[in-house]
Amino acid sequence: MKTVKLHSDSSQNQTTSSQSAMEGALRATGVADGDGTPQPETAFSPPDPEVTEKKPRRRFTAAYKLRILREYESCRQPGEIGALLRREGLYHSNISTWRRQRDQGALQGLSPKKRGRKARKAEPMARKVARLERENRQLAKKLKQAETIIEVQKKISEILGIPQENSGEIK
Repeated sequence: MKTVKLHSDSSQNQTTSSQSAMEGALRATGVADGDGTPQPETAFSPPDPEVTEKKPRRRFTAAYKLRILREYESCRQPGEIGALLRREGLYHSNISTWRRQRDQGALQGLSPKKRGRKARKAEPMARKVARLERENRQLAKKLKQAETIIEVQKKISEILGIPQENSGEIK
């Protein structure tokens, strides 16, 4: 056994007969090894900066779920259920959820459901309304252009002193 001397604030020397936790801490920082020789700080490799790809979410078919449920319910010996779950990479919560789904509606309940918002059915009237609104905006744009052209023509005729015919104007 090695003895290590520790210094206290009162400058008294204390010795311990076993390696202290402090020695391990010194070794971990790369300052000193158990024999007191300094270790280079390059002894530790930096963590790998590469990000691992996220695994895709597992999707189970109805046939797979039924097969696993049959196997699960046929287990009689102690430890068989745990071995089945480990082999398939499943949790007991999967089994209980699948049982509930099976009891609610056989294969329909066991079929995987699409995640996210449900798509709305296209209504025929909504398509027609959208087309009419688009047409209305185009016609309003053309009307504004025509009114601007007429205003410019009126101002030019006023400047040049040309009399205007009021054939299309109602007062």
